[in-house]
Amino acid sequence: MKRSTGAIAMLILLAGCHSGERSADARVKTVEAKAMTLSLGEITLYDATPGTVVSEQQVQVASRLMGYIRDMPVREGDAVKAGQLLFTIDPTDIEGQVSQAKAGLAQAEAGLADAKADFERFSNLYRDESIPKQQFDKVKLQYSVAQSQERAARAGVDTAQSQLRYAQVRSPIDGVVTQKMASKGDLASPGRPVLVVENQQKLMVQTAVSDETYSHLQSGGHAMMEIAGKEYRGTITRLVAASDAMSHTHLVKLTVPDGQGMVSGSFARVSFDVGSRQGISVPKSAILQRAGITGVFVVDGKGVAHYRMVRQGSEQNGMVGIEAGLNPGEKIVVGNANELDSGDQVNLTESHAQ
Repeated sequence: MKRSTGAIAMLILLAGCHSGERSADARVKTVEAKAMTLSLGEITLYDATPGTVVSEQQVQVASRLMGYIRDMPVREGDAVKAGQLLFTIDPTDIEGQVSQAKAGLAQAEAGLADAKADFERFSNLYRDESIPKQQFDKVKLQYSVAQSQERAARAGVDTAQSQLRYAQVRSPIDGVVTQKMASKGDLASPGRPVLVVENQQKLMVQTAVSDETYSHLQSGGHAMMEIAGKEYRGTITRLVAASDAMSHTHLVKLTVPDGQGMVSGSFARVSFDVGSRQGISVPKSAILQRAGITGVFVVDGKGVAHYRMVRQGSEQNGMVGIEAGLNPGEKIVVGNANELDSGDQVNLTESHAQ
């Protein structure tokens, strides 16, 4: 006959308790320890969600020209300054366009010089009434057209030379190169990102929350974040009301006043305050691990310590919420608990109840 789930749980509990027991011939020791009497209190409820450290200022750098990448002196992880050269596009085609535009300008300037000379000569003849007005108007029109052609050719040279300047692509911001989507020899095209540059001085945390959690949040509110083993207090700066069609979650962004040691792309765990309930909380120092079981030492009326398995909840300010395993009015050891085994006598020093 199969054992019930409750019986199995009891066996696990007993195993945890006996893991702290001594052998039959061992002497019971007395341990000086601090204890506290448990009572109900307000426990803050948190929703912990995974997030990512992202840059507030991120630029995808692309070429404005079509051409092969001739040189790229930067690598991923390199710090760059605004205006620093990132990569160069082979300018052969653009140089040909510049030469062609200059040749067109030279031709337009020569045509303008001829038209101007004709206009000045025919102006004198027209003043002397040596030619009819119709003939003078024709020469005048030719001169005007030559002027327009010269201006257009000059603009063509300016445009071609501007395009030539785009062959050298420079960083628009101070930052760090975080991605390379192309390498030397690849073909670059307008609008296709080649590099990503991020400002590592302006970092924020991005996460996604459920509808229920979103209803408790407001811009300017705060949340605790754990990043690379360190805790930060973030400020909510952006809440996206529209939920994602696939995940049905809302995008939330938070700024971190002191982001020392943070890097873009790092994993973050964000804990949002979503209300409170009546419950028991204990100092983190009271919680132990014995034989892989999480528990605390409860002291009975005779001053004897008993290891008891508990289910812990969220942690805040050094206090851990207890979801199951303890009752109001019981005494637990909160100091020097590591020196205890089940069955030890405890010489108690009472701590303030929580």
